[in-house]
Amino acid sequence: MKANLKIIMLLLAIFFILFSQISFAQLEKVVEGFQFTEGPVWKDGSILFSDIPTNKIYMWNEKEGLTVFLEPSGNSNGLAIDKDGNLLLAQHGKRRLAKLSSDGKEVSLADNYFGSKLNSPNDIAVKSDGTIFFTDPPYGINSEQEELGYCGIFKLGTDGKLRLLDNSLRRPNGIAFSPDEKLLYVTNSETKDIYVWDVADGKITNKRLFAKLEPNGGGDGLKVNSKGRLFVSGSFGIWIFESDGNLLESFEVPGQTTNCTFGDDDGKTLYITSGNALYKYRSKYTTE
Repeated sequence: MKANLKIIMLLLAIFFILFSQISFAQLEKVVEGFQFTEGPVWKDGSILFSDIPTNKIYMWNEKEGLTVFLEPSGNSNGLAIDKDGNLLLAQHGKRRLAKLSSDGKEVSLADNYFGSKLNSPNDIAVKSDGTIFFTDPPYGINSEQEELGYCGIFKLGTDGKLRLLDNSLRRPNGIAFSPDEKLLYVTNSETKDIYVWDVADGKITNKRLFAKLEPNGGGDGLKVNSKGRLFVSGSFGIWIFESDGNLLESFEVPGQTTNCTFGDDDGKTLYITSGNALYKYRSKYTTE
């Protein structure tokens, strides 16, 4: 009897642990009904995100629900906030990096490199000094429209000069810095690879493989939290990596998962764009 009691108590303990984890890790659909969502960013208590085909940026918050924030958006993809609080847009339709200032004026920041049009700016990462890094794959254009002849990782300095940092990836996509900004992570959407570079003196060096998205993948947008953990979106969901490359968790999200960002008052809710919807997710990996 004592042996049976111990087994029962052990099973109950395992069940309690599993139940606690399941109840704590929550994926919740926030809003749906779009064509292809992308580029979420948290700004002034609201989540902004792109719906690329409809040429709109939407805004959602708990108080007001869903509203159209910007139309037309230049078929924006990735969105980010610069050091002055302005919204940055990676615009597929206009093939440029743009800024929406506080007065609502849209300003082009970069649309060519030495006279050749950019491909299709995709995703954006902003350093604390105001330097803007972005990826430039050819999504949204055909091969005849490509003028650069490569897909690049670019840096727009505070001096307004655009510099090519790397052109070794065929489809650079998601981009993010480590918390200390000494590392730059970029996904290659043509493969399951995530690469990392050292960042110093305005350059990126020592490119190396950080991790692979297994078993399914094709990396898209990513974000890094204050603990240095990577939250990487891929075709089928989200992968969460420790800063040493160890995979902590992966989970499926309905639709084609494209990007993610952190929001809410504590900055610990992961908002996810996937297919025709916006989701949010919290677990021990986002909150601890």
